[in-house]
Amino acid sequence: MRKWSPVEILVFLVALACIIPVALIFLTAFKPDSEIIQFNGFFPHEWTLTHFREVLGRPEEIPIFRWLFNSVFISSSVTLLVLTVDSMAAYALSRLNLRGGKWIFAIILATMMVPGQILLVPVYLILSKLHWLDTPWALIVPAGAGAFGVFLLHQFFKGIPRELEEAAMIDGCSSWEIYWRIMLPLSKPALATLAIFTFIGSWNSFTEPLVFLDSVENYTLPVGIALFQSSYANEYGLTLAASVICTLPIIVIFLLFHKHIIKGIATAGLKE
Repeated sequence: MRKWSPVEILVFLVALACIIPVALIFLTAFKPDSEIIQFNGFFPHEWTLTHFREVLGRPEEIPIFRWLFNSVFISSSVTLLVLTVDSMAAYALSRLNLRGGKWIFAIILATMMVPGQILLVPVYLILSKLHWLDTPWALIVPAGAGAFGVFLLHQFFKGIPRELEEAAMIDGCSSWEIYWRIMLPLSKPALATLAIFTFIGSWNSFTEPLVFLDSVENYTLPVGIALFQSSYANEYGLTLAASVICTLPIIVIFLLFHKHIIKGIATAGLKE
């Protein structure tokens, strides 16, 4: 029997520490209130769907389908906008030999060092001037570009052989046609990785929706779930059931596309 190395044991323990809380949320959501309050084990002694029925069956008090739609719409819009803006910026900085392109790229990377919380007040004032507060635009437009996406795609674009670009230019392709017909099709792993990370980040975002949105019907799932802590202070089952509904789509997306994430990250650092 093969023995595990210390590194493999450490990785296993770290993975276990990450998986156990998520598994505990899923299992506890199927417990009755008595078992939730008095913990007697990981697995329910009596399985029940009562909490899910209450969460899904009271749309007037708990508009979870509205929150779900808001989360899907905002996260999808942010992902599409980030892919568009970041891919064009990365292509221009990596392939077009712009004057001062290295300095611009360095400044973009430097913005990754700025905590997002510092920008909440100026972004809030700008959104207020534009009358975008309490609308989806308050969450879509400010998040429509990011330094991480520019960095990831910039490194991937630099790994694409120049010969393909030169051959396309000989055939009469413009810079836009090279970007659209050559760069983007060859960058599917990196684009898929960026799309997944962006969607998950937007889906799990809590601070921005809490600050920029006022109406309950405009909330996303994470902010909507937080309402249970005040309106239903002792209803732990409802909170856990709503958390399962919020978490399940992200887990499914990750399981379906985890190979793209690994491939995109593994190849992003390769150079020509």
